[in-house]
Amino acid sequence: MVLDTEIKAQLEQYLQLLESDIVLKFSAGDDKVSSDMMELVNELASMSSKITVEKADLPRTPSFSVNRVGEDTGVTFAGIPLGHEFTSLVLALLQVSGRAPKVDQSVIDQIKGITGEHHFETYVSLSCHNCPDVVQALNIMSVLNPNITHTMIDGAAYKEEVERKNVMAVPAVYLNAEFLSGGRMTIEEILAKIGTGPDASEFENKEPYDVLVVGGGPAGSSAAIYAARKGIRTGIVAERFGGQVLDTMSIENFISVKSTEGPKLAASLEEHVKEYGVDIMNLQRAKSIEKKDLFELELENGAILKSKSVIVSTGARWRNVGVPGEQEFKNKGVAYCPHCDGPLFEGKHVAVIGGGNSGIEAAIDLAGIVKHVTVLEFNPELKADEVLQNRLNSLPNVTVLKNVQTKEITGTDSVNGITYVERDTNEEKHVELQGVFVQIGLVPNTDWLEGTVERNRMGEIIVNKHGETTLPGLFAAGDCTDSAYNQIIISMGSGATAALGAFDYLIRN
Repeated sequence: MVLDTEIKAQLEQYLQLLESDIVLKFSAGDDKVSSDMMELVNELASMSSKITVEKADLPRTPSFSVNRVGEDTGVTFAGIPLGHEFTSLVLALLQVSGRAPKVDQSVIDQIKGITGEHHFETYVSLSCHNCPDVVQALNIMSVLNPNITHTMIDGAAYKEEVERKNVMAVPAVYLNAEFLSGGRMTIEEILAKIGTGPDASEFENKEPYDVLVVGGGPAGSSAAIYAARKGIRTGIVAERFGGQVLDTMSIENFISVKSTEGPKLAASLEEHVKEYGVDIMNLQRAKSIEKKDLFELELENGAILKSKSVIVSTGARWRNVGVPGEQEFKNKGVAYCPHCDGPLFEGKHVAVIGGGNSGIEAAIDLAGIVKHVTVLEFNPELKADEVLQNRLNSLPNVTVLKNVQTKEITGTDSVNGITYVERDTNEEKHVELQGVFVQIGLVPNTDWLEGTVERNRMGEIIVNKHGETTLPGLFAAGDCTDSAYNQIIISMGSGATAALGAFDYLIRN
C-alpha cells in the first residue's frame, strides 16, 4: 500500500470536494516506481467515483497526468508525488476538477493573458520543502491557461535524466527545455521571470506613507502590523515576502507554537499583514534611500516611494565563503540547503563548510544520504553544541577537519573537489568530492545603505533602544541590525519596537 492509513483518511476527505469528473492518464513500465505509481493511481480512483483511469502515451514513463474529461490540462507528475509533494497532488486534483485556486484575481488575469506555448518542467526531490511552492504555482498556471503545461519530475525516479542535465539543486525549473531558474519561487516571481510582472508605472501615483517598511520577514511583518494598528498609512516593500523564513524547514522555538515550518509561518505573516489594509508591494528590491522633505525610497525598477518615516527590516542572507569556484559552481555542486539538495548527492562524497550548529546539523542530515561527509572548520575547535558534536562523532562516514581554511572549490562542468590549507602547517591539501554545502552563518542585507546610516564592521545597522538609526526618522529591525541574537521571535519584537518608535517620532515631528 503506497498510502498509509492516516494519509488515506485525509485524502478521502479532500476527494469529497471534487467538483467534476477527472481522468488520470498514465504511462507505466515494469519497474518498481511504475508499480508504486500505478498502486497510487488505482487507489485514488477507488476512493472517488469522479476519478477514472486510462492508459496513454506520455513523454515519460512512469508518469501520470491529471485532466478534465475530454481535455488535457497539462498537469503531469513524473514519479510519485508523495512526501512534500503530496499537497501538490491533492491541489492538482481539486483545481483540475474546477475548484478555484487561492490566488488574487490580478494574478489570475496575468496568467490568462500569457500567449505562446510555455512548457514547464520542474525537477524536485520529495524531501525538498521549497519544491512544492514552485510545483503548485506552475500547476495553477497550467490549469488556468491552455497554452501552459507543467511536469513535476522526481529526481530520484529519473536519475539518468538528472545527471544528463547536470541538475544538482532543486527545485530546478526548465521552460521549453531551457533552464529558467532554481530555488523557491512564488507564482508572482515566476510571472516576473517570464516578463509579465508589475513595472515602475504601477507605483507612480502612490500617496506618501506615514510609515514605509522595507523587508517582509518576521521583523517587517511585525512592524507593519504595529504601525497599521495605530491607524496610520502603512506600506511594505518586500523582495520576497517571508524572507529567509521561507528557507527554514523546522521551527521549534517559536513560543506557544510547538512546531511549524517556515513557509507555513511566512504565509500566516502575510495573511495577518493583509488584515490591516497594509499596501503590500512584493517582489520589489530597494536600491537607495534619501531624506528630503520626506524619505524617498528608490526601487530597482526605478520607482520612487515617499514616506514620513521608514523601517528597514531587510534581514540577512547566507554568507559566501568567497573562494574561487563558489559562484561558478553554484547549483552545480555548491549548495546552501541540505534538506532540499541533499537527496541529489545520494551515494556521493560531499563537504560541509562550517562547524557551527547549522553546519553540524547539515553534516548529520547528509550522512544519512551520502557516502561520505567531510566537515571543514576554520577554527581549532567546532562551535556547535556539544550534543550535536557527540551525534556527529558517532557517525562512521564523517571526517572532521579543524583549523583549516578553504582555498578553492574545483571542478569542470560541476564540482569535483575542494582544496584547503592546514593553518598550523600551511600545507595545502585536496579532497575529491561531488558536492559542497556552505553553512557559515549570515551577512546582513544592508549594502544598499552605504553612507546613509551608521553600521558596524559586520555591516549591521546600529540602532538605539527605540529601533532608531543615526538618521532621524529612519528605523531598523531584525537580522539587519546589531541585535545580540538572530532569532525569529527577537526579530518580531524588534519590528514592534521600531514601529512604536516610528509612531512616537511622527507625533513629535
